[in-house]
Amino acid sequence: MFQLGKTIVSEDLIEKDFVCNLSQCKGECCVSGVAGAPLEKEEVLILKEIYPTLKPFLRREGILAIENQGTSIVTDLGELETPLVNNSECAYLIFNENKTALCGIEEAYNKGIVTFKKPISCHLYPVRVKDYSEFSAVNYHSWDICSDACSLGKELKVPVYKFVKEALIRKFGEHWYSELEKVAQEHLLRK
Repeated sequence: MFQLGKTIVSEDLIEKDFVCNLSQCKGECCVSGVAGAPLEKEEVLILKEIYPTLKPFLRREGILAIENQGTSIVTDLGELETPLVNNSECAYLIFNENKTALCGIEEAYNKGIVTFKKPISCHLYPVRVKDYSEFSAVNYHSWDICSDACSLGKELKVPVYKFVKEALIRKFGEHWYSELEKVAQEHLLRK
């Protein structure tokens, strides 16, 4: 672990390799699990605002889940998340012609319909950020369904922090990311 500003960062971001391999996993991270995608407070407001625009991009099952549960939910632990369809897949999930799970929000973003790409927790994955009163913990989340992504990352020699560069900059800023790059270079020289 090392500190960057008000973040404590796991060395796994530098040492582990990762590149999403959708052709192999088919977007299983959006389908499996027991919870929706974590949301930040601002994202709850954004989803509520853009939902009418997103609706045409979503599946019937997702629309029903959102209309029954809301554009976001609050868990028993008080955490904000996206709603789920059948306590499994994200309500914002869609499938392409190859039956690969994609994000309906991101599809609308890619078509220039909305300016919100997707929840930052999804954009950052496999990085997870946990906010505490004095700092944020920035960790790599290992999940067996991502083994193909780890293999592809290793083959292409892409460390986690480079794979999620855009998302880390979105979350923490350019300066923070450039400091992370310096730490990574120093860390690799010491190995």
